[in-house]
Parts: sequence; structure tokens; C-alpha cells
Amino acid sequence: MKINIYYGGRGLMDDPTLFVINKMQEVLEELRVTVERFNLYELKSSITTLPSTIKDADGIILASTVEWHGIGGYMMQFLDALWLYGDKEKISKIYMCPIVMSTTYGEREGKLNLSVAWEILGGRPCSGICGYIADIVNLEMNKDYSKLIEKKAENMYRTINQKTPSLPASNQAIKKMVSVTKNTDLTPQESEQLSQLASDENYVQRQKEDIQELTSMFKGMLENRELDEDSAYIKELTEHFKPQPGVKAVYRIHIENRKKTLIISVNTKDLNCYYGTVQKADVDIWISDAMMRDITSGRITFQRCFMSGNMKKTKGDFGLMRMLDQLFVFQE
Repeated sequence: MKINIYYGGRGLMDDPTLFVINKMQEVLEELRVTVERFNLYELKSSITTLPSTIKDADGIILASTVEWHGIGGYMMQFLDALWLYGDKEKISKIYMCPIVMSTTYGEREGKLNLSVAWEILGGRPCSGICGYIADIVNLEMNKDYSKLIEKKAENMYRTINQKTPSLPASNQAIKKMVSVTKNTDLTPQESEQLSQLASDENYVQRQKEDIQELTSMFKGMLENRELDEDSAYIKELTEHFKPQPGVKAVYRIHIENRKKTLIISVNTKDLNCYYGTVQKADVDIWISDAMMRDITSGRITFQRCFMSGNMKKTKGDFGLMRMLDQLFVFQE
């Protein structure tokens, strides 16, 4: 499990929000969660690129401090970037815990604003933390406050781990009816530059020529792939074949994104590998192209691939399936 923390305060030593997220990070790491923190005040020049960092996260914490009014500009910039450039499909699967501490007034409104913003983005909400702290010492010395923060971290872990569902929110329904945002990987500066280039006729002509060149190149690559369809992995299997006494078996390997099926026929010392069909097989294996490549390059065995769940599906005689690592030895 991975959780990202996005801190929108100014990084001041007496900021109560820092104490809260430090305590939560400590608890989450004890639960063997990978935690990565992003201090927005240090990354203010690259906030528009941060939406890409949520793609490998299961949950996030949005933490900010109300110093005079609202959750602060850095956090608002980050939320704007998520709206403009974030992967909405990925966001819809991510849980968010809001943390807003206040040294003045408005922590409840700030927490609500973060929750509403995340729901409008399509994300999943978690119970958050908000509070008014006039003196950071009171927060650091109060054991009850620490226990409360630890409990919130544990609840967030449990919510993500159990994929706890939540009831639909009205603001999500409103978003679907009245707003449409196109996903783009461009920053505002890049978008402006692109619009200027689009009006340059010489630039457009060069782009058309480049597209034609790329089309020819990819056409050649596709033709080469069609030739590869009948030979992929056969050389590797043949070179690493180790005959086993009395073993007779037919393996049918269905490789993802390949039109033809790889047939491996073993008859004691005889081996026949080809792409095609066979009426009956002793073992059927469904596997990805990347994983088959890892096996034939010696990075993983057939057995480890099966035990780790990387084989999409298996069917047939499992005793013969275990023989594959003895018949084909890719790891010396």
C-alpha cells in the first residue's frame, strides 16, 4: 500500500499541521505502508506537474493550515492542477484524508472544502482531522490528542485496505451534469505555446511530414511483428531444453496480445515448438508477453510466476506444469 502526503502549509516550525502529519506518517510506516511526502511550498514552481505523482498511490492525505483565511494558495494550486491535468479514472479509485489545523479560525470550513473538492474530482473520501491550536506545545504534550491522531491514521489504513465503499454525493452528480473537463498532459505554459505553434503554417507542414514518416516507420514495425508472431520464444525454448526421462506432454501457452498460441510438444528427448493449434493439450497456460519474456530471460521461473499469481490462468495436469522448470532451464 502507498499513501502520498501533500502538505500545503509554509513549513513553519510551530505549524500544528506538521505535527499531525508527522504522527500519521509514523503510524502508517509502522503498518508497513509506503509513505511519500510532497511539501508544496518547496515545489511551488512545479505544482502543475504533481498530479502525475498520484498514479501509483492507493490513498492521499491533503494537509493544510488556516493562518488567516482559507486553506492557502499552494493547496488551491494543487487542486486546480488535479482538476485540469489529473487522471480522473485513477482519482476515482483513491481515498483522501483531509487534515486542516488552524491557528486562527476556519478549520472546519477548510476540512469541508478539501472533502468537497475531492468528491467533485470523483475521489473517495476518508474521515479527516481538523482542530484549532493556539500553541503547538499544547498539541505536542497532550497524549489524548496523539492517540486521536494515531486512531485516525489506523482508520485510514483500514478504510483503504478494506476498500470501504461510500454513498454517492450530490456534488458528484452535479459535476456530471454541468461540467466537462478534458484530460491533458500539458501545463498552462505548454498549452499557450501549442496554440501559437498551431497558427504557424511552416510548423504545421513540418508536423504533417513527420507524421507521414512515422506512419511508414510504424507500418514497417507492424510487418516485422507479424513475422515475429511465428518465431517468438521458440529459439530460447529450444536452446534451453533439458530432456527428462519418460516425460511426454503437450503444453499450450496463450500469450496475451498474440494472435497465435504457442505449442510445446515434448516426447522424452524430442521437442517440437511452433505457433498454431493442437486438438488436445495436457496443460493450458495464459500469460502476459512481458512475463513470458522474463521467464525466457531467466529473471523468473515458471513455478514462481504461477505462485506469485502472474499467470492469468492455468488448467490441466499441475504435475506436468511443475516439470516446465526442469524441461527448460533458463537460470544457470
